[in-house]
Amino acid sequence: MNKIYFAFIFSIIVFFSSCASSNKNYTPTKKYPPAQLQNDFVLLKNILEQKHPALYWYTPKEKMDAYFDKYYDVIKDSMTEQQFAWLAVAPLINKIHCGHTSVSLSKNYSKWGKGKVMPSFPLFVKVWNDSMAVLANLHAKKDSIFKRGTLITSINGVPNKLMIKYMLEFLPEDGYASNVNYHRLSANFPYYHRNIFGLSKNYTVGFIDSTGKEQKTSIPLFAPIKDSSKKDSTKPIIKPIKKVKLTRAEKLFQYRSLSIDSSKKYATLTLNTFSDGHLRKFFRKSFKKLKEEKIQNLVLDLRNNGGGKVNMSTLLTKYISKTSFKIVDRAYTPARGLGKYAKYFKGKFLNSIQMYFSSRKNKDGNYHIRRMEKHFYEPKKKNYEGKVFIITSGPTFSASTIFCNAVKDQSHVKLVGEETGGGWNGNSGIMIPTFTLPNTHIKIRMPLFKIVQVNHGQPKGTGIIPDVLVPPSYDALIKGYDKKMEVVKDMIFSNP
Repeated sequence: MNKIYFAFIFSIIVFFSSCASSNKNYTPTKKYPPAQLQNDFVLLKNILEQKHPALYWYTPKEKMDAYFDKYYDVIKDSMTEQQFAWLAVAPLINKIHCGHTSVSLSKNYSKWGKGKVMPSFPLFVKVWNDSMAVLANLHAKKDSIFKRGTLITSINGVPNKLMIKYMLEFLPEDGYASNVNYHRLSANFPYYHRNIFGLSKNYTVGFIDSTGKEQKTSIPLFAPIKDSSKKDSTKPIIKPIKKVKLTRAEKLFQYRSLSIDSSKKYATLTLNTFSDGHLRKFFRKSFKKLKEEKIQNLVLDLRNNGGGKVNMSTLLTKYISKTSFKIVDRAYTPARGLGKYAKYFKGKFLNSIQMYFSSRKNKDGNYHIRRMEKHFYEPKKKNYEGKVFIITSGPTFSASTIFCNAVKDQSHVKLVGEETGGGWNGNSGIMIPTFTLPNTHIKIRMPLFKIVQVNHGQPKGTGIIPDVLVPPSYDALIKGYDKKMEVVKDMIFSNP
């Protein structure tokens, strides 16, 4: 027994020592030979073809096969994991049109990059349709041209329209609901521009000046170093990370909050996730408060709700809906387990076990979650009785899209804002584990079940279209106000 015990302890020490050593010796510039990259790519192809539940939902098999060949052929020489991920894997995954299928760099890369400030294109920009406007300038102290709101027309000779279209080819989306990716680009444009286009020592930027004329000027790379004459400006530097310890209340506020306007005409319930924040208790207390205060208008802000637990979105639906409802029409997977590929997945065989016990084979050959497909839910007896204004945007995704679809078109509900990033026709999810490619160690997040929405009623590929469309506002960007909330408040106060 003692020998077994000590052997076990020794193996644990060796394991963690090798992990630490691996991370310590890691360099992102390491290039992998073509054979290793090709092996990873072939494994990725096999897993997608055999285990992805919606591989051919938007892209027919013939076209998907052609894409597999196209991006396999990209691997002609050695590549770093970053090059492999962005040049071969990311554009391939985009062609699946599944918002829950995505690529990320290895765990070692994440550890290496922690605390580092990378050189980049120096402008953060708001992206919508074919337009780009400056949000922030990393050279703000030295540059008086590119202030907040300055319209950008081109970068290094590439016009906005072509550049945005090209960048979208590297990002995942549900169907053709690309609105979520405008928000991703807007959140960190320098990151995406660096990975897709690479770095330039200087950028030629086209812009609209104060007189309305198009001009061009050159701006330098943002290189976060003290003395560019002594250091390589293309290398990152390390900045100390200031850890801010949040209170429990502050953490919960990041997930959800309820505020009642001083006029008592409306309350705003902001919900940024369906996964965290003790939502069951929060919903119960919030709707009780709304009833006690006799609040007749509820603004439900889901603009940053990327989804989470379907049972929590279903619970919220019970508080809002006036009718019984189903949450999906169909939920199924082509395989009942992960089989020989389980070893590459986080969670390994637990995923297969959960798939086995949650699904049953149907006549179509797929394995269906029958309870989700057949079960009707009833509204709560003491559900919300007033009007509900749901604000949506590109990041409104997954479980929040299922919620929006379930309550849309009910007489007391209005959806206001932008098209959701989550697909109206449906999306894939339920279980979304990550698998790791063995050579480069890049990670692929992949759903295991395909979900088809109930009564989506729109052409395949869009997000949920709001009842009242409020697109991005340039005036709101310049003046710093919330256009969507202003529209909702006008609707509330104009109907006493």
